Amino acid sequence: MLSEADHVCIGISPFNSYFSTRRIAALAGWAMARFGSCHFFVPDAAAVYTLQALGYPAERARHKAARQGAYVHNKVATALTSLGVARPEDLVWGARRLAECPRYQELHDHARRLFDTHDDFRDACLDASRWVLDRKLPDGREPTGEQLLLAVRYFLAELPMFTDSAAICLGGPGHSSLFVYHQRVRFLERFYRRELAWHPVEQQGFLVVTENPLVEQPV
Repeated sequence: MLSEADHVCIGISPFNSYFSTRRIAALAGWAMARFGSCHFFVPDAAAVYTLQALGYPAERARHKAARQGAYVHNKVATALTSLGVARPEDLVWGARRLAECPRYQELHDHARRLFDTHDDFRDACLDASRWVLDRKLPDGREPTGEQLLLAVRYFLAELPMFTDSAAICLGGPGHSSLFVYHQRVRFLERFYRRELAWHPVEQQGFLVVTENPLVEQPV
């Protein structure tokens, strides 16, 4: 899959200090040299669900998510501009663009329906959200069921990009794509091994890429 891919979608998480402007520029430079095309995914608006799960009131969570989303978009734009990209906004997908993308909406609706109707898939999604919250809650504190049901909405908003990033970013089939992140996630390892009730399209893969030095780890 790695040798066949002609597109990558790089996930940039809000509230994650790993994604400095310098690191984003390094990832962008690698992607543009290695593949035919690349895009960046910023789950900006969806971050409100994680914040609410951590105890932020709804209005404050929306304000904080919006500010962080704008900050991350600016970092990506700065990184891409430094590499000579004339219109960096064309390479970045956030909530505003995704709301107008039929393929994303189709997959997001499917993810939510499957979460409501398939117990094993639901448990796997909640486990992924537990992994996120465990890293943000005080030591020794377990997320409650209510917190997980809030946080999982962030994860469900990401799933379409893990499933068919080429069709979303490039507007149709005919491309092989890799979703790129810097960490292994148990849900995604199972997802790409097709062990769950829902799985990616045939031309979709996942690649862990770490820097210093930059290392590719196919999943």
